[in-house]
Parts: sequence; C-alpha cells; structure tokens
Amino acid sequence: MKKLIQFSLAIGTVALATAFIVPTEPEAKAEINLVLEKSGQVGLNVGDTAPDLEFESPDGKMLKLSSLRGKVVLIDFWASWCGPCRRENPNVVNAYNKYKKAKFKDAKGFEVFSVSLDKSKDKWVAAIAQDKLDWKYHVSDLGGWSSEPAKIYGIRSIPHSILIDKDGTILAKNLRGQNLHIALDELVASF
Repeated sequence: MKKLIQFSLAIGTVALATAFIVPTEPEAKAEINLVLEKSGQVGLNVGDTAPDLEFESPDGKMLKLSSLRGKVVLIDFWASWCGPCRRENPNVVNAYNKYKKAKFKDAKGFEVFSVSLDKSKDKWVAAIAQDKLDWKYHVSDLGGWSSEPAKIYGIRSIPHSILIDKDGTILAKNLRGQNLHIALDELVASF
C-alpha cells in the first residue's frame, strides 16, 4: 500500500510540474486560440469566428481576411505543387465566376481568399496565372507546410477550404466540387 501511495504521489508531482512548463510560441498561440474558441469568439469549428489572416500578396501588399467582412468568403488553402489542389482550382474558378456578382440574402457578395503553402514565389505566381485564379486576394508567407497561416488554421492536408459568412463565422469546411456550389446556392438570394 505504501508503494502505491508513493507511486500516486510521484505521478501527481510529474503532472503538476508539467502543468507549469512554459509553452513554445506555437504552443502558446494554440493555447490562446483554444481559450478564445471556448469563449465562442474565435476558433476553427463551424459556428466559430475564423481567425484573421494578414499576409503578403505576390506584389508585396499586405492583404487582410477581415477586410472582406460583409461578404461571403471562401478561404482556400492550396499550393502550386499540389496535384489535388490544381485539379480543384477549376471548380473554385467556376464558383468565383458564378457567385461574384450574385446577390446574397445576407451579404454584399462573394470573394475567394487564397492562401498558398508554396515556398517558391515564381511557381506560386505562375500557377495563379496558369489556373486563371483571377481574384485579387492571394497571400503566402512562402513557408510551405511551416507557414504561419497553416499553423493558425491547423492545416494538415490540402486542398482545404473554409466558407465564412459576412461576419467571419465559419459556415462549412472542406467544400469541394459540387458541394461548394450547393453551399453557396443556399446563401444566394438571386443571380
């Protein structure tokens, strides 16, 4: 019995000690997002407010996701080297062209906010042109899988999309193919 009590005390001490270890910067950000998510302010689940992003465009301008408030926005994580992303791009282009001028029930339009996980600016810019991604909101920190936007959104695979409403609330995630059009059709008042 004495050994069981000592073992229990040792486990408790280790657990208590690990509770006070200072987290690294990415861990700290994850903990902050978790706290905010629990408060309902910001998070990564449907119904949460999407975390804001502000990163450089190919021409060096800082573009901010929250500047699109008032519109329905598709946040699209992709990369030039990603085959499935490149195959999904025509669908995203089709949706953009179909819905950019639509009248929405509760929003001032539709926009795509593309986030690239590329490491090469030249390949990223070439893919934008080749795939005819004609919207103006393209950002990347050229960090690949280690990019800050991927960390903020917990991106583990691409393509990955998040549909947000005019207030930045997450409506749906990973909409591909016809599912993207179906989700947007539900939000449209008229074409």
